Order: sequence, then structure tokens, then C-alpha cells
Amino acid sequence: MTRPRRKHRLLTGAIRVRLLFLALAPLVLLTPLLLLLGAARWSADYDKVLIANVESDLRIAEQYLARILQTTGDELTGVAESVQFASIPQASRTTQNAFFASKREALGLDFLYYAPVDQADGDWPVIASALSGRPATAIDVFASDELAALSEGLAARAKVDLIDTRAALPTDRQTEDRGMVVHSAAPVRIDGARGVLVGGVLLNRNLQFIDTINALVYLNAVTGGERQGTTTLFLDDVRVSTNVRLFEDVRALGTRVSAEVRAAVLDQGQTWLNRAFVVNDWYISGYLPLRDSFGTAVGMLYVGFLEAPFTAAKRNAFLVMLAAFCGIVALSAPIFLWLAKGIFAPLERMTETMSRVKRGNLSARIGPVRSSDEIGQVAGHLDDLLDQVQDRDARLRAWADELNTRVEERTAELQEANAKLEDTWRQLVMSEKLASIGEITAGVAHEINNPVAVIQGNLDVLRDSLGDHSADVKTELDLIDQQVVRINAIVGKLLQFARPNDFAGAEQALHLGPVVRDCLVLVDHVLAQSGITVETDLRETAPVGIGTGEMQQVVINLIVNAAHAMEDTADRPAVLTLALREADYHDRAGVELVVADTGPGIPDSLLDTVFDPFFTTKQAEGTGLGLSISQTLIQRAGGRIRYRNRAKGGAEFTVWLPAQT
Repeated sequence: MTRPRRKHRLLTGAIRVRLLFLALAPLVLLTPLLLLLGAARWSADYDKVLIANVESDLRIAEQYLARILQTTGDELTGVAESVQFASIPQASRTTQNAFFASKREALGLDFLYYAPVDQADGDWPVIASALSGRPATAIDVFASDELAALSEGLAARAKVDLIDTRAALPTDRQTEDRGMVVHSAAPVRIDGARGVLVGGVLLNRNLQFIDTINALVYLNAVTGGERQGTTTLFLDDVRVSTNVRLFEDVRALGTRVSAEVRAAVLDQGQTWLNRAFVVNDWYISGYLPLRDSFGTAVGMLYVGFLEAPFTAAKRNAFLVMLAAFCGIVALSAPIFLWLAKGIFAPLERMTETMSRVKRGNLSARIGPVRSSDEIGQVAGHLDDLLDQVQDRDARLRAWADELNTRVEERTAELQEANAKLEDTWRQLVMSEKLASIGEITAGVAHEINNPVAVIQGNLDVLRDSLGDHSADVKTELDLIDQQVVRINAIVGKLLQFARPNDFAGAEQALHLGPVVRDCLVLVDHVLAQSGITVETDLRETAPVGIGTGEMQQVVINLIVNAAHAMEDTADRPAVLTLALREADYHDRAGVELVVADTGPGIPDSLLDTVFDPFFTTKQAEGTGLGLSISQTLIQRAGGRIRYRNRAKGGAEFTVWLPAQT
């Protein structure tokens, strides 16, 4: 009894888990997805708000810097147009120095001087503008010697030692001795004096200037709590004035901006509005390129606030939402189980019945249930379906047995018919080929034998007519006799290919070297006409069992084919290689003849059809029987002929014949 009860408990637990899953799936799956999407959207919007804040801060800092430039220019113009200054250009040096010192201190300038027209440095755009009658103010970068010439101690104030900074562009510089200056010039047009009044403020180490911008941008930095703001002025990529801390009481002067920000702001002239690594932490940052009076980006204005508090706020918000979701799920599960208790029992009986059916007991049924609701109706319908399934299963099994028997019978018939069809097809193809070859052979024999007979008859008449003088041309006449005999032999070979069994003759011992040399003489005109170079390696080899005419026909056919293949290879030398060597095949001694050319080789798509009757790559020339006849002759002699494309180009045919013992 223990095992059935345990099984019943497992089924009950499984059903409850499934029902719980079905009920809570929308809550467990969709709600987190919606929460995730909402959180992602909220996080993106939150980040946009932060970027918008830093953009607003950057605009405030930019406006303040523009105001500084405007105020400096206006104040300098006021001095140039004042009554006090009217007598200064003609005054003594002592009077001028005293006047400029008092005005420099009153206006907060680091240098102030008057330059007559002939002494003014017109290379500076602001001074050139003042010389033309228009006051101008801009940010300019002065070299160390230029700062030293303007005011004592100014070059020393501008000098900043560089500090190795994480993520910055590598550099070999140790110090930054240039100065970033608010450079202003006003025209002087008074009686007896024409020139410019020039003044400026050094921004390097100008902590009052940078702290004023920071206080203006982050008015609530203390009470607001979250936004810990920082402001920096960069000369090139070096912090020359900043309230960013390297340590608790040490400002990060001499540290450098990251290479990524430098490339975007200084090299590409873009305004950076994004998170960035600042000295030792991540900040929501804004960088604005600063251009000098020449229009060149020489530095950057930066504002930003620490990212960490906002990241923590987002993380806490995510945790709160996750905790709320988990609480809802934890409360929903027991409530659902209590409400769903009434449907567990019939569902458990359905599950048990289906398990019995799955194990093969098609007679298992649920039986009557107390519930008369939809679940009770489903149980009754399920029993009806099981009755139909049991009936159909019996009929299907009977049909399956009958169908298997019929399929086996039909398969056997099809296999037998297919075998007969394949055999008939092979016989038909062979009959068609042999019929075609027979027709060609008969025509060739009729057309060639008649003129050959005429040639032979006239050659005999010629010998009789010449009488004793025929000895002078005996060699030529004998050669004609030989070729007439060869023509007759070729015609015979055509017939031999069509009916090989009717022409089988006795083997004879034959040395291949002399045969190959004779063949070269016969085709010399073909090789010479095509400009083909012949390379031979005709070693002494054992004799083979094949007729001279048959071997000569094979060799000439291979040489002529090679010559034709090299007709279209003007881009490289045409070389025909003939070699003889002894070689074993299947442990049987024999001799190999290798015929190789430097032509284009045999296309891969045609490699399987080279020895087929009537195969040819030159549709306008030849009959396509040469290689097929050659293969037949070699195979009848017990040999084999094979071919391949050489790696260095060209085709290579190898004829192997067994050695004659």
C-alpha cells in the first residue's frame, strides 16, 4: 500500500505545481518582463535627465566664460577711452608703469600694456582687430618666453607638472609650460597717439576663476547632496585649472583627460555629453572645445558630477521593485492553492488514467466523478474519446499488418523490375555504341581501302617504269609502302575496336624504345609545325607483349593529342616529354611509357569521359576514337592506360604493359 500512496502523492503534487504554474505564469513571467522593460525605460530616461542636467551646467559655464571675455574687453575699452589714459601715451615710463599697475590691480588683469602702431604685434588676431579700430577679446595660448616677457613670474605661474593619468593618451612630455590667457585688445585713437591697449588674464592655476564657475553652476552642491559638481579648464588635454581632487586636499592639476574624450572634443571639435572617467572615478560629464583667436581648438571647458550616487539610487529602486514583486508572488501562491483545491481530485484521476493508457492499457477509464461542472464534463468526454481510441487502434493495427504485407510484396517486385531495367539499359547503350562504330568502320574501310589500292597499284607501276633507276628512290618508295601498310592497319584497327574478338592475334616480344623513336620520326612535321620541343628519356627496358603496329598507333595517337593540346599555349613553352621506365603493377613486372605535355590539361568535368568512344575536345577535328581504341589495344595486351593533370600544368598519360618473359 505504501507505493500506490506515494505515487498518488506525487501525482497530486505534480498537478498542483502545474496548476500553480499556469495561474502564476502571467504574473511570474510577464510581470518581470514588464518590470524589466519599465526599469530599462526609466533608467534610460533617468540617464537622459542626467545628461540634460550636465548639458545645462555646461551652458551656464560657457555663458560665464563668455561673460568674462565680454567684461574684460569692455573694461579694457573703457580704460582706452578714459580721460585718465589720454595723457599716458606721452607720459614718462614711471608714470605709465604706475598707471598700468593700478589699472591691472583694479581690473584683475595679469598684464596690461600700451603698444604704438609700429610696435604692436599684428600677428595676434585680437591685436590686428584693434589696429583696424575694433576691440576684440579671445582665449589665446602663450608660449613660456612670451609670458615671461609680459610680466615677471607669469611663466612660473603657468608651468604645470604633468601627472601620469589612467586612460590618457601616452606622451613623453613632463611639463606644460604654456599659458592659456584671456587675451584682449582695444584701439587707442587720441591726439598724438595711435596704437592698442592690450591686457589679459592667465587662466593657468586661476583657482578663483574655476571656483566661481563651479559655485555658479552647482549652487546647491551642499544642500542638494546628490550632485557633487566639478569644473575644469583644460589647455590641450592637461588640467591647468580645476577643483577635481587628486587627493583630499590636492587638486588634480597636471592630470590629463582620457584619450577617448580628447579625440572627440579636440580632434573632432565635438561637444562631449556622456559619462567619462575623470582622474579616479566616473562622472556624468560635459566637455566643450575652446578655440583661440585663430579658430584652433586649444583646450576644453569641463563640468560634471559624480555618477556613483545616481547609480546607487537606480540600484536601490530596482531592488525595491524586485522585493515588491517577490512579495506579491509569495502571497499569491497559497491563496491560489486554497481556491483551486476543489479541482485537484478529478484532475488527479484524469492524470492517473492517462498514465495507464500511456503504458498500453487502453481499457483504463476515469469513471463517474462527483463534480458536474466543466471538469466533470471533460472527464466524461475523455472516457468517450478513450473508447473511440481503443476501437480505432484495433482497426489501425489490422490495416497496418495488411499494408506491411502489400508493401513487402510490391518492394520485391519493384527491385526485380529495376534490376531488369538497368540490365536492359546497359545492353541498349552498348548496342547503340557498337552499331554506330560498325557503321563508321564500314564506311571508313570502303572509303579508305579504294584510294589505298590505287596508291599501291600506281606505286608498283612506278617501280616497273623506273626499272633499275628505282634504286635511287628506294628509301622513299619503301616508306610509301610502309605507310600504305599502316593505313591498312589503321582501318583494320577500327574494325578491331568494333569486333575485338575477331582480330585477336598472337603476342610478340617488342622493345618500346625503337618504336617510340620511329613514331617521333613519323610525326616530326606535326611537332616542328607547332614549335614543340621534345624531351626524351628512353631507357633500355624489358620487352613487352604487343604488336608493333598496335603500339605505334597508341604512341602516335598520344603524341598528336599532346601536340593539339599545346597549340593554344603561346604564353609558355610547348614541351613534349617522353619517358620509358620499368615499373611494377600489382606485383607484376612491366614497362611504363609516360607522355606528358605543357598544355592546359583536361578539365575536371571531362576526366571521367576521356576514354569514351567519340569523345573529343576539338569538335571540328577528329572522330574521338583515338583514346578509346588505344585503351582497347593496351587492355587486350594485358596492360592499362591512365591519365592525370600535372601540378605544374599539362596532362600526363601513362601506358603500362607487362614485361614479356
